[in-house]
Amino acid sequence: MCGIAGFCDFQEDFSREPERWRRVLVSMRESIAHRGHDQTGEYLSHNVGFAHTRLSIRDIDGGIQPMLRRQNGHLYGIIYNGEVYNTDELTPELKRLGYVFETTCDTEVLLYAYMAYGADFVTRLNGIFSLAIWDGCRQELFLFRDRAGVKPLFYTKRDDTLIFASEIKALFRHPAVRPEADDNSFREIFGIGPARTPGCGVFHGISEVRPGCKVVFTAGGMQETAYWALKAQPHTENYAETVAHVSYLVRDAVVRQMVSDVPVCSFLSGGVDSSIVTALASQYLQAQGARLNTFSFDFTGNDQYFQSNAFQPTRDQPFVDQMLELYPLNHTCLRCTERHLVERLPAAVFAKDLPGMTDVDASLLHFCGLVAQQNKVALTGECADEIFGGYPWFYRPDLLAADGFPWSNDYSARTALLRTDLVESLDLEDYAYDRYQESLRETPLLPGEPAEEQRRREISWLNMRWFMQTLLNRMDFTSMAHGLEARVPFADHRIIEYLYNVPWEMKYRPGLEKALLRDACRDLLPPGILSRRKSPYPKTYDPSYEHILAQQLHEVLLDRSAPIHRFLDPQKAECFLSAPKDYGRPWFGQLMAGPQMIAYLLQVNTWMLHYGVG
Repeated sequence: MCGIAGFCDFQEDFSREPERWRRVLVSMRESIAHRGHDQTGEYLSHNVGFAHTRLSIRDIDGGIQPMLRRQNGHLYGIIYNGEVYNTDELTPELKRLGYVFETTCDTEVLLYAYMAYGADFVTRLNGIFSLAIWDGCRQELFLFRDRAGVKPLFYTKRDDTLIFASEIKALFRHPAVRPEADDNSFREIFGIGPARTPGCGVFHGISEVRPGCKVVFTAGGMQETAYWALKAQPHTENYAETVAHVSYLVRDAVVRQMVSDVPVCSFLSGGVDSSIVTALASQYLQAQGARLNTFSFDFTGNDQYFQSNAFQPTRDQPFVDQMLELYPLNHTCLRCTERHLVERLPAAVFAKDLPGMTDVDASLLHFCGLVAQQNKVALTGECADEIFGGYPWFYRPDLLAADGFPWSNDYSARTALLRTDLVESLDLEDYAYDRYQESLRETPLLPGEPAEEQRRREISWLNMRWFMQTLLNRMDFTSMAHGLEARVPFADHRIIEYLYNVPWEMKYRPGLEKALLRDACRDLLPPGILSRRKSPYPKTYDPSYEHILAQQLHEVLLDRSAPIHRFLDPQKAECFLSAPKDYGRPWFGQLMAGPQMIAYLLQVNTWMLHYGVG
């Protein structure tokens, strides 16, 4: 994984002031240096500038970027963030076409594939990526993002200049771009957040290449189009065939993602998803005479304060222990104190340039920093719930029938502490509902399906386009803040495409979500994990965390210069701080309840202060 940044302008000749524009490229690259400290590079021509900071995973010495190659007198260049897992399948044909490889890295395969097949080369890739390609023959700049949206890529257009980067902060290093917020920015923050509307960068004028899309920029203008889309199709396999198909896809995805020239580790929570990934990765390394490093996460004091509820019924450690009995793992249990958690709330904002999932982001940021001290690549179980139907809104009748985003069902909690006039003037609830309706209209449906099955397609679509993106965004920015590459086998596009058309009756048994995935990987898991109910990423239940947050928000209320006063109703906030917080009724997802509302408001204030917006 890496960080990329650059700009393109067909009305500008950057070679007239090369030192000035190289300084801009270096500044953009330095702002995202945390994404990879191993190598750096810049390229500047008449109309385009590229910058790259590298985390070396494959071909440690040879994969330096920007990578440039010539063909028929024309120059082609690439900067690339991600991993492509099927390069061994692409390389032989490229060699037959006459391409001579100077490295063993996937970057060169991607550039030659573009030179051979044009922009449609991206449909041949299996992997996670955001990349920019300069075509010197056609005088075109392309931006590509992977199908699932695992790797971020933001951009903005200022006059005739297209500016792009892996992270928003790098855009602000360009002299034409500065942080600005408008009404829609705060509609996103308070009405949608910590999710984001697809393609929206929240800051005024900042966009993100949508998953499965490409942007082409020429002297004639800019256009974003989809190169991949889910399709609704009849499912023709019986249950046994479906189990076998899923078993193959999951195993193949994990084995493909073991490719690396540095050791690979895994996150292990003791849940079904991470345990499957860990089991397959361990078996792969065992065959090579190696042991897998694994890491689990928890909070200091949770053994005393943990409160079982409908969303988080069990702690992880007993189930991690079951995996340790079954597989030869080098395991480390990492813990986060309340002090570390509170300290990293602002850092989590700076990592993603936006408010987020508060202590979920902050704790993962802390844990990824500890993992990065031992490994550079980690496999995760992310995305299985969205694809296999693991969340309660897939099967609970009240959530399934909700007329709105099911992970944000209690909308009143979002506005409970905000000024009534601001809530009304921003039309927060209508804004969120409009985004919901827009997504529903885009849902790929199969004509003639029963209404209940169509609704589950809608829920699947909403999850992949919204909720899964929020979690992938969280994983990328918290891991890459420490130069840790997080891979997500369940986001393999083949799994997504196949599971979208598997009927619900095959995915779920009453009382047991993700039954299909459990059956497909039954031989990999101990009985206790095989039957374990869904329990999300851990959070702290120590009341001292809430007390610290309440004290900090109280200080903000006393500081009349705090920018969030524009939105916050001080009387409502003081009343909220004095009332007991509900840990069991989330207002976003399954983890964000009362204490997380306090933390979110603190993060919004931090965001407004740091970026000078609002």
